[in-house]
Amino acid sequence: MIDTISTEIAEGEERIRLEVAEGVAVLTLCRPDKLNGWSWESSRQLGLLADRIRFDPSVRAVLLRAEGRAFCAGIDVTAPGGAITGASTAERTRNYYEGIRWVHERFTVLARLPQPVVAAVQGYCLGFGFELALMADVRVAARDAVFALPEARLGVAVDAGGDLRIAREAGAGWAKFLALTGRRIDVATAERLGLVQVVVEKEDLEASSRALAEEIAANAPLAVQGIKRAVDAYADAALPAALDRVAMTAALTLASDDAREGYTAKAERRPPRFTGG
Repeated sequence: MIDTISTEIAEGEERIRLEVAEGVAVLTLCRPDKLNGWSWESSRQLGLLADRIRFDPSVRAVLLRAEGRAFCAGIDVTAPGGAITGASTAERTRNYYEGIRWVHERFTVLARLPQPVVAAVQGYCLGFGFELALMADVRVAARDAVFALPEARLGVAVDAGGDLRIAREAGAGWAKFLALTGRRIDVATAERLGLVQVVVEKEDLEASSRALAEEIAANAPLAVQGIKRAVDAYADAALPAALDRVAMTAALTLASDDAREGYTAKAERRPPRFTGG
């Protein structure tokens, strides 16, 4: 796992870039060669940059976007520190549990920003990428966007609360359907389920999502932030306790034999043989 104490981002190691102009903070996932794959370091940088936004009085809205042909294709399995170890299965499970709770805390900084967050999604939006997009207040998607929570196919649980947020937005049945099957859905289905609010042509995604963020930023800050807090207080009333359960379930599955089999089978391009252990 990465050094979580550092508050700096080394030059050339940026996973996320922050730019602020005209009342809008733009967070850009900037590893297009890796399809913006997520890592422990990505989570650290997200929390760090979100904290900077939180206390910047010039920022009235946030645009979350990505470079390249994918928003985020999920976990970058090649990233340093990806596997958590322990002297025993119990210790490894405990370490995963604390690591996932730490990731939840970083994501929560973004989700609970006083400023509204607009996500601009193109291409693959899978796993952690889908969960990240779901933490935005409003989602704009290009017509080529594809969404999925494929974790169960790899032998692990959904680990950042994406299934809970789908339940909030689209209902428990759809949350279970998508998380239990790992199926991909296109942007039309995502819009029908209420997981996407605006659909645009791919070439219009940048301009449309930025215009929406600027439209929100032009409104009265106290009113905008108060509306966000009130809606979130209602919609997320049960979320903290449920996220703790998510962290424990994810930790247990990540330390399991089935998870090892799931990732091995994917690498070998064969169906996994899960045993429940």
